[in-house]
Amino acid sequence: MEPLFGKTLNELKIIVAESNLPAFAARQIAQWLYQKGVTNIDQMTNLSKNGRARLKEKYEVGRVEPSKVQVSSDGTRKYLYPAHKGLFIESAYIPEDDRHTLCISSQVGCKMGCLFCMTGKQGFQGQLSAGEIVNQVLSLPESELLTNVVYMGMGEPMDNIDNVLKSLEIFTSDWGLAWSPRRINVSTIGIEPAMRRFIEESEAHLAISLHTPFNEERRQLMPVEQVYPIETIIETLREYDFGRQRRISFEYIMFDGVNDTPAHVRGLTKLLNGLRCRINLIRFHPIPDSPLRGASDSKMKWFADQLKKKGLITTIRRSRGEDIFAACGLLSTKNMVKQDTDVDY
Repeated sequence: MEPLFGKTLNELKIIVAESNLPAFAARQIAQWLYQKGVTNIDQMTNLSKNGRARLKEKYEVGRVEPSKVQVSSDGTRKYLYPAHKGLFIESAYIPEDDRHTLCISSQVGCKMGCLFCMTGKQGFQGQLSAGEIVNQVLSLPESELLTNVVYMGMGEPMDNIDNVLKSLEIFTSDWGLAWSPRRINVSTIGIEPAMRRFIEESEAHLAISLHTPFNEERRQLMPVEQVYPIETIIETLREYDFGRQRRISFEYIMFDGVNDTPAHVRGLTKLLNGLRCRINLIRFHPIPDSPLRGASDSKMKWFADQLKKKGLITTIRRSRGEDIFAACGLLSTKNMVKQDTDVDY
């Protein structure tokens, strides 16, 4: 059976036409899927009984509940979701006083091979469908509490741009969740052609994984630098008018003795000169077999202060969920394979 969950309104219009349902049924189905939370087609009670029967010949709703949850000492929750082909993905729910954020995945694993990331060590196992992306939000037990969603979990969103854009359409359209795109932040290491599509076809915030202003260092940390140098990414960003409400941010994981020197302050100042943006400094969470170590808290504060003196808006992101491997760079389902109901977790 093919899932309806993850279909856009235009795709649903094609389905209802093929199923001999009236055209207005497409919007009704979208509302059942994304606003009323149905789990089977028979719950779509404003469709005719015969119409529902025709739909059930080829389709199912396709929502999937999380398989497992781990709870951190700081309140962060990491959810495990089944994906296609017996694989799994992870999402991290981060509650705060006035903000409830879900960090969602866009791929099973990742092919980018960044030196500091557990998902990269897992390797690439598959693209998530738009439905599998949206399902992480709507099947979350705390879904009604969410204020923000960030595409910063497993995978590189721009490497799955078609399904990411479809999921964003579902999140922000009036027939979907009707969210403001300002509630959503999408991260990328800098895949330039797909990033252009994202900028032009959505209004969500954009976060760039930066980590050093210098090409050779960045190439060692992030192989993508060989294909899309950071200067190219910055010049692309300068071509667009993001307006006052749409935010560009740069993610900067701090490594001891690698990217935390006065030269890096000067390099960032030169690279980002005149670009309206903010820098988020992130603690490095150690991963197995990595030569990298995290910079100290005092060095991170010094670095932030130096950037602020140069006129760059800079924050130090609070680390959450490290004890359950839910913090930045730690998500991985490499050893998880679905066998009936048993999960290695």
